[in-house]
Amino acid sequence: MSLQQDIIAKLGVKPVIDVDAEIRKRVDFLKQYVLKSGVDGLLIAISGGIDSSVATGLCKLATDELTAEKGREYKTIGVFQPYGEQVDISDSYATAEAFDLKYRIETNIEEAVNEIALEAEYGLKSIGIHQHLSRGGKGNVKARTRMVIQYALAFELNLLVVGTDHASEAITGFFTKYGDGAVDITPLSSLNKRQVRQLAANLGVPQSVLDKAPTAGLWEGQTDENELGITYDDNSSYLEGKDIPAEAKEKLEKQYLRTEHKRAPIPGI
Repeated sequence: MSLQQDIIAKLGVKPVIDVDAEIRKRVDFLKQYVLKSGVDGLLIAISGGIDSSVATGLCKLATDELTAEKGREYKTIGVFQPYGEQVDISDSYATAEAFDLKYRIETNIEEAVNEIALEAEYGLKSIGIHQHLSRGGKGNVKARTRMVIQYALAFELNLLVVGTDHASEAITGFFTKYGDGAVDITPLSSLNKRQVRQLAANLGVPQSVLDKAPTAGLWEGQTDENELGITYDDNSSYLEGKDIPAEAKEKLEKQYLRTEHKRAPIPGI
């Protein structure tokens, strides 16, 4: 088995999907896990990107169906988490409107992130290193702070925290360990980015979200493809078992091997 075949098998990506069947399968998966866990619903952070919008649509379908079937309310709660002023937060709210979310919470992470960064910088000074956190280091603080707040809310409201990671992020390790990778359930995990877009079109994700460049939103001007140096088109084609340019294939496979620690269980002895 080639490395490409091994990666595809581990991530569970299909070369072709039936979009309606995939939506049904993932909604049922969410419903079953909610019932098994004994919770009152799902909490989803809505960034304004396509992944969180698709996950929101799936969550809302799941909790609406559970409410109708069980005779009690199951909630999908959308959480907006800007750092200061988020220029595209209107897309987050557009997603909430598109899926008729009754429950919405906005928590601004700026003050908390800056305090954590300041404490870390004091720690560095104590060993003679006088510097601010790097851009990437502070970006990771942002991602992890968001999850701390999400879990605080989920605990109080008896909800599961839903993740938006998918196979195109998993292959590159393009997520923050114990940040956006720290969730209770991931309904998109065996889809590549192209397939997430296919679900988005069927679910009714707002056009403004469909049209924007994918970004983790960790600093101004950041885009996924520029940071990785690999297009999502090549990434998705690779995961569908297709041939892609040799340079892109080499980058993907190196990135996969380099980030194995993000996907693996915590080692111990």
